Amino acid sequence: MKRYSLIIISFLLFSFSPLGFINTSGFEVSKQIEVFVAFFGKLNQHYLNELNPADLIDKAIGAITKDLDPYTKFWTEQDVEASKIRNSGQYSGIGAKIHKQKDKLLISEPYKGYPADKSGLKAGDQIIQIDDIEIAKHKGKASDLLKGKIGSDVSITYLRQGKEKTVMVTRGSISIDAVPFYQLLDGNIGYIVLKKFNKKTSIQTIAAFKELKAKGADRIILDLRGNPGGLLKEAVHICNMFIDKGIRVVYTQSWIDSYTKEYNTSKAPLDKDIPVVVLVNERSASASEIVSGTLQDLDRAVIVGARSFGKGLVQNTQKLKYNTMLKVTTSRYYIPSGRCVQALDYWNRAIDNTPSRVKTSDYKEFKTIHSKRSVFDGGGVLPDIVVGSVKKNPVVKALQKDHWIFNYATNYYYKNKVKDLASFSFTDKDYKDFLKYLKTNDFDFKTKTEELIDKTFYQAEKEELGPTLKKWVSNAQSEIQTYKEEALLVYSDHIKELLKKEIIKRYFYKKGVYEYDLLYSKQVHAAKEIVKDLDGYQKILGKK
Repeated sequence: MKRYSLIIISFLLFSFSPLGFINTSGFEVSKQIEVFVAFFGKLNQHYLNELNPADLIDKAIGAITKDLDPYTKFWTEQDVEASKIRNSGQYSGIGAKIHKQKDKLLISEPYKGYPADKSGLKAGDQIIQIDDIEIAKHKGKASDLLKGKIGSDVSITYLRQGKEKTVMVTRGSISIDAVPFYQLLDGNIGYIVLKKFNKKTSIQTIAAFKELKAKGADRIILDLRGNPGGLLKEAVHICNMFIDKGIRVVYTQSWIDSYTKEYNTSKAPLDKDIPVVVLVNERSASASEIVSGTLQDLDRAVIVGARSFGKGLVQNTQKLKYNTMLKVTTSRYYIPSGRCVQALDYWNRAIDNTPSRVKTSDYKEFKTIHSKRSVFDGGGVLPDIVVGSVKKNPVVKALQKDHWIFNYATNYYYKNKVKDLASFSFTDKDYKDFLKYLKTNDFDFKTKTEELIDKTFYQAEKEELGPTLKKWVSNAQSEIQTYKEEALLVYSDHIKELLKKEIIKRYFYKKGVYEYDLLYSKQVHAAKEIVKDLDGYQKILGKK
């Protein structure tokens, strides 16, 4: 144990060596690290019970980063490998997304045509053993057990609807497409879904664009809804498809000179005149906002959908010892009008330690480059045409976070036959069945308000004020419970959409969800109408 403690201490000394410091605070940081190392060594040597140095260090690092921002993190060796996979879009494994539900490991989605799918594994299958390792006893990341050399076999034992089964899966090369779907609509509209900004993004988007143009597309819808971002340079390449060489797309600013940079387009555009509509929603972030915000600022595209997430921060990775890394926020990015779309202030927090959100009244006005239209900072990219904006609410968040929608979709799949997408419908009767399912399985969740009430009541009882507040607490809890029940009806349209898409994915994979969107999405329909009406399109951009 002491030897391991020395390794951890060495890790700290090397990782925070004064040689890496770039300002005059280096001595003070070095001094505090020496104090910490001395403290840690003595604690480990003299404490009453034997300590686990790795756990202590994890907690110490967590405490350091907790009040910074959620993007500044210490990456273990496994985290580093996961990042490489995200950025490359390539790995070897069984080709399935998995997730945990408390102590259970479930398949979220088998990718069509890959080993897991070919072996008959389905979304909702609970994996209980991988080779000779029982998941319940495994402390590491189970996903690592599913990865391995191409052509190697892995035995997977799982539960499906209460029945135990075992299947042998041969691992293969898995490709994570940045562009999972594209199609020609109405004979002349190219529709491209862009889901990730990895190293394949610009290659696949350009290939899809060229193919659609060859088929007759003379206008484009670029769907960035739900795209969380990724590589900044790939966002610049996507913008470059539609704007001239030498245009500044984004610039970053930091107190560290090396992180203050400009990113300009470097090639001739593929088509600088084709009408472009970009779809975004509240889950479009980072690189997605660079693309949508830049094309909006340059009056080059009409943005449609809901206000985007609002991530205007840039991260960089720094190598540490033992194949670990620090992912650290180094700068803010600004798009051509000069605005930063960062929505949350992580450095000025509320009483409950949550980051404060930039108030609408504090948004600053900027002007687009050519038409001088008004655009604003502080809260993501606001579309030119707002369609389908969904108000955040704790009920929907709880349904997703605790997998109620996912689990209901699993039950639905094994009870219902669906021949094709055109014949699928999720009726009011089905929704009532979902509500019954929630009630039967004791669906409940705790709001932040309830958590604060519990803390308040606990403190009140310590101060002997409990009896005084008891009636107030009871009334408040009753009102909140009523709100929860009503919210399932108030937000039923949103919940139904989430249910439909999860169910469709069970029968027709992700492709089915994209095809459903083309038929029924209000945002897609709005984008089509705008790009069809070229006069209206030009007016929105201030060019007529």
